[in-house]
Amino acid sequence: MKKLLVLASAMLFASSMMTYAQTTDKTVTTPNQGQERVRPDKPDFKMPPKGPDFKKRNAEFEKRLNLSEKQKQQAEAMRKADFEKMKPVMEKMKQKHDEVSALKDKTDEASVQKREQLKKEMGALKRELHEQRMNNMKEFESILTKKQQKELTKIKEEGRKKFEQAHKKHPHPEFKGEHGPRPDRPLPVKEETK
Repeated sequence: MKKLLVLASAMLFASSMMTYAQTTDKTVTTPNQGQERVRPDKPDFKMPPKGPDFKKRNAEFEKRLNLSEKQKQQAEAMRKADFEKMKPVMEKMKQKHDEVSALKDKTDEASVQKREQLKKEMGALKRELHEQRMNNMKEFESILTKKQQKELTKIKEEGRKKFEQAHKKHPHPEFKGEHGPRPDRPLPVKEETK
């Protein structure tokens, strides 16, 4: 049951993050070429989810749980408050990710150590976000009736099954079921320069 709750909350967070992360045109200077390019994939953590997809999914979710108007208002207030709590952590995570990206091509010992330290810090931030998501889920479940909680459990199970099916159908292209690279695609060999 604990694994199910963790998986469901992760899926709920992932779906909410997709809606939280508004994609806007961002210009980024790449460290190697010094060229600017547009990065629409970088999230902009300025506001809670809006947009038609979020509204549609949220309306279906509320209808399926048969939430009262009071519960809907409580859930919306919780969502906004939760976003404000998570926003600084998500911004720190983005900053650490950008720092790791800037050090990606550097191979000197100091850069490698700094990159490893940043990755550890990102792991701690991920754990913090996970804890916040768990607390958010518990808080939301506290406003539900027993019948609504049972329906939420069904929704989580359906989501878990969809997730498993989607990931079985689309394995990573570099691997063929076993661990290791595909035999028809040898690993590139770096040549040593003197």
